[in-house]
Amino acid sequence: MENQFRVRGPNIGPVRWLAWDGRGAWSAIDKRPVDGPLRLTRTGFVGDAQGDPVRHGGPDKAVSAYPLDHYAGWERWLGRPLPPAAFGENLTVEGLTEEAVGIGDVFRLGTALLQVAQPRRPCFKLELRYQNRQLPAEVRQTGKSGWYFRVLEEGMVRPGDRLIRLERDPRGVSVAAVMAATDAEPPDPGLLCRLADHPALADGYRRKLLGRLERWDGG
Repeated sequence: MENQFRVRGPNIGPVRWLAWDGRGAWSAIDKRPVDGPLRLTRTGFVGDAQGDPVRHGGPDKAVSAYPLDHYAGWERWLGRPLPPAAFGENLTVEGLTEEAVGIGDVFRLGTALLQVAQPRRPCFKLELRYQNRQLPAEVRQTGKSGWYFRVLEEGMVRPGDRLIRLERDPRGVSVAAVMAATDAEPPDPGLLCRLADHPALADGYRRKLLGRLERWDGG
């Protein structure tokens, strides 16, 4: 159906040490699918971990999602097959990409209720995992970033549950549009203000957009 999407996962993982080329960090980017039901709370799946909870955790980043549709292109780009949860996502979603997901859209997954909160911006831990310095920048430039959900209602999620879109936010601001505006050169001040004014946008991301606007005005 149009508003139902297959999901691979949920995926969770422990914190491990990643190191490559003189750099290292604690990270839970190496996630794996589970074979039974998991409880989803306001801060994420029970049993999942965050290597850097200051930057990666919190209610507005409770669940990370990444489109399965991008996998084939990244396999060609990297020249290697990708494992499950290749980008450290909790949910690998089929048939849904950043252009078709709006900030504020509401979804049902199992008995949990989710809302799209912000794009997911890649960090250097992708570089460490795939031993490729260009990968984080390539993700940002292509906009193939994935996104984060906040949890409106806690619940149980089982492998095989479908992600069901219940509501489209009337403002129609896609994850792709927010991601593009964040990195646009030169920035569009009016667009940054409009995006930052979206009530469903995560507060941390709102500060990011306003900070970019302030730096531009100050320059």
